[in-house]
Order: sequence, then C-alpha cells, then structure tokens
Amino acid sequence: MSLETIEQEVRSNLMRFAGLGYKVKFVFDDGPTFLLDGTVTPPTLSTEDGDADCTLRLSAENMAKLMAGTLNPTLAYSLGKLKVDGSVGVALKLASMMEE
Repeated sequence: MSLETIEQEVRSNLMRFAGLGYKVKFVFDDGPTFLLDGTVTPPTLSTEDGDADCTLRLSAENMAKLMAGTLNPTLAYSLGKLKVDGSVGVALKLASMMEE
C-alpha cells in the first residue's frame, strides 16, 4: 500500500478518531509526515510537521498492516516495528480506536 493510499484511507476514516483529544504524528521511514489532530471536531490530517503529544515511527508497509488488522500494535511495538515517542497512553488509545 502506498503512502498516498494510506493517507486516503485515514482521511476517509477521520471520524473514527473523534474524541481522541490528542495530536499524533506519524513519521514514515520512507516518506512524509502525517499529523492527526484529534483535538478538534472533526479530526484533521495534514502533511505539515508540528508538535504532537505522541509520535509514531514506522514503515508504510507496517502502517498498512496495522490498518488492515494483520499486525497487532502491541506486537509491532514489542518487535521494534513501531517506535513511540511521547505518550504511550495516547498510542494505546489510538490503537483501540483503530480497532473499532
């Protein structure tokens, strides 16, 4: 899955992150940075770099697997496929919202 496809998929499901209450930055090994702003309603997604409560670092391939449900976020973190800077609690809340 390309980064463009990942961006489109996240944009089409932004309301899933309503009530997140935090900003989460996705930094991809091989591409741009996405900033999910869950502090506003409706949530927004931009490619601008900015401050975030939690930063997730991963490859586009692993992001696609997380979104498809074929890679568990906790397992990805444990195996080093997903790195979390900032609040791990925010990352866990985001993971639970992705599963819904």
